[in-house]
Amino acid sequence: MMTIEDGWTDGAGGVDRTPGNRSRDALRAAQMYYLQDLTMNAIARELRTSRSTVSRLLSMARETGLVQIQVNNPSDRAPALEQQISRRFGVEAHVVPVADSVNDSEVLDRVAIQAARTIGPLVDSNAIVGVAWGSTLSAVSHHLTRKQTHDSTIVQLNGAGNTQTTGITYASEILRRFGQAYGARVEQFPVPAFFDHAATKTAMWEERSVRRILDLQRRMTMAIFGVGSIGAGIPSHVYSGGYLDREDLETLETDEVVGDVATMFFRADGTHRDIVLNTRSTGPELDQLCTVRRRICVVSGESKINGLRGALAAGLATDLILDEGSARRLVHS
Repeated sequence: MMTIEDGWTDGAGGVDRTPGNRSRDALRAAQMYYLQDLTMNAIARELRTSRSTVSRLLSMARETGLVQIQVNNPSDRAPALEQQISRRFGVEAHVVPVADSVNDSEVLDRVAIQAARTIGPLVDSNAIVGVAWGSTLSAVSHHLTRKQTHDSTIVQLNGAGNTQTTGITYASEILRRFGQAYGARVEQFPVPAFFDHAATKTAMWEERSVRRILDLQRRMTMAIFGVGSIGAGIPSHVYSGGYLDREDLETLETDEVVGDVATMFFRADGTHRDIVLNTRSTGPELDQLCTVRRRICVVSGESKINGLRGALAAGLATDLILDEGSARRLVHS
């Protein structure tokens, strides 16, 4: 939630500065501005405050989810790229318009903003939402707007520890932002991203504390994830954060891996069951992930296109949010 400082000056005392009433004042200002078409000067006069205070109230209304802005196509049809992706891959596509001249970091930020605004209305009360960690979801988490839900849970999809770090801080910050945005309980998964031995994973999966998280994952109503790729313009965290050593990378090359979702790997044709590293990964089994009712995949950058194609071939997504350049490559190459 955007914080409105106690030191605001309103010139006439018309706006109540106490924390409990700021949301009410933001709602009043938003209703007059968006529904009654009043100017900010007119609102300032009616609320007996300054124009700058009205501007801050309107910003608060947008950032806390009181106001959600939607742009509708006049013909009531999805843009051509979205239609082509939907027909070809059977997903609900959201293409983010971005000029070719925009750099990778800006593309990621714009996709993250669109993803956050798309995800918000889909999160309901009593939901169990699985969230993967990574560069893309980290960016998305910074742009979430507040929506109050009841009895909802955010659960971590895969472990984040490696030989250099526990990964707890990195993953927990992403989960915390999701939980804070939706008023949801957060359940972390305090295991490494990859075990050294498949037998260790098998044994850990029998522990009651671990089984509790696995049970939440099995009951997920929504999963949100990016696609990892070795050659991405902004490197996927699993490939740049010390999670894989040289031997692991050679194994992935031997298995013809093109990408991963929540540290579970797949090939260009979507196959994944016999990939060696998956037996040591703490991500959800991809066959299990495919049973989740809503699976939102967020992709930024054309360099992830091979990984994205593999994820779509595996049927991992029901909803896809991606930049325009990636969308063009997906349908035209």
